Amino acid sequence: MWFSVTGGGLRILRYCLLSLPPVRFRALAIMDSTTSNRTSSFSAFAHSGRSGGRGRGFELKDNRERSRGRGGGSSGGGSGKDKIDALGRLMTRILRHMASDLNLNMRSDGYVRVQDLLKLNLKTFANIPLRAHTVDDIREAVRRDNKQRFSLLEDNGELLIRANQGHSIVTVETESLLKPILSAEEVPVCVHGTYKKFLESILEQGIKRMKRLHVHFSCGLPMDGEVISGMRRDVNVLIFLDVKKALEEGMKLYISDNQVILTEGFDGVVPVKYFAKIESWPDRQAIPF
Repeated sequence: MWFSVTGGGLRILRYCLLSLPPVRFRALAIMDSTTSNRTSSFSAFAHSGRSGGRGRGFELKDNRERSRGRGGGSSGGGSGKDKIDALGRLMTRILRHMASDLNLNMRSDGYVRVQDLLKLNLKTFANIPLRAHTVDDIREAVRRDNKQRFSLLEDNGELLIRANQGHSIVTVETESLLKPILSAEEVPVCVHGTYKKFLESILEQGIKRMKRLHVHFSCGLPMDGEVISGMRRDVNVLIFLDVKKALEEGMKLYISDNQVILTEGFDGVVPVKYFAKIESWPDRQAIPF
C-alpha cells in the first residue's frame, strides 16, 4: 500500500497481486481520497517545522536552534519528545502568528484566555492533543522558557497568556504590547544580530522587519553561551543602533517584558544611517560600512 499527498488531501493507493494459473496479472489501482477540513490543516501546520513570521516559514533547523533557548535541559529539543517543550513551541507559533487564523480572541495587547487556547483542536510537536494539556502545563511551559517569551495575567478571575514579542498578527497594537523607550540612557546597548550572508543586502536596504511587526534588537551580547532574548546565539555579525540619533529623528523604540528592543523603523525599515557600528562576532572586529 502506498500513500501520496495532494492538494485535495491524502490519497491511498492499493495494489493487490492475484495469481490465476497459468497467467499472472495486476488488478487496477483503487484510489480513495479524503478531504482534510480546515482544522486538520492547522493540525498539520502545527506538526510541521514551519510557522508564520519571517516570510511565513521557519525551517526545521531553525526550530532546533530555537528549542535550545528553552528550559528543561535535555528536553528533546527539535524532536519534540518532551511534552512541555513541545507545548511551548506550539504556544509560540499560535500566540505570535496563528491566533487570527484560528479565530482565537486576542486583545490588542496580545493576551488570550488560557482556556480558549486549550480548546483548540491541534496537536503539539510531541503528538499530544492541545486539549489534553492542563493550565498547570501552560504555567510550566512559561516557567521553563529561558527567553521568557510569554507573560501570564490574572484578569477578572481568568488566566490570560501572551507572547511578549515577535508577532506578525496585526491585531496586536504596539502601544498596548510594549513600553516606549524615551531616552538613550534606558538602553546602553542596542544591537541587532545577523549573518554575514545578509550583510550586503542590509547595507543596501537597511534592516527590514519582513513579515513581523517590528525589527528586533537585543540589549546585550551573546556572551558565554547565555540565552539572549532578541538575538540568536549563532549570529556572526552585530549591528549596533545609534539610539540617541534614532530617537531624535523620530524613530519609535520600545522594550518588551523580556527585554527585547523593538521598532517599526520608518515604514518597516531601520535605515543604515542609524547604525552606530558593525562588528564581526565573536572576534568583534570592526566592519567598515
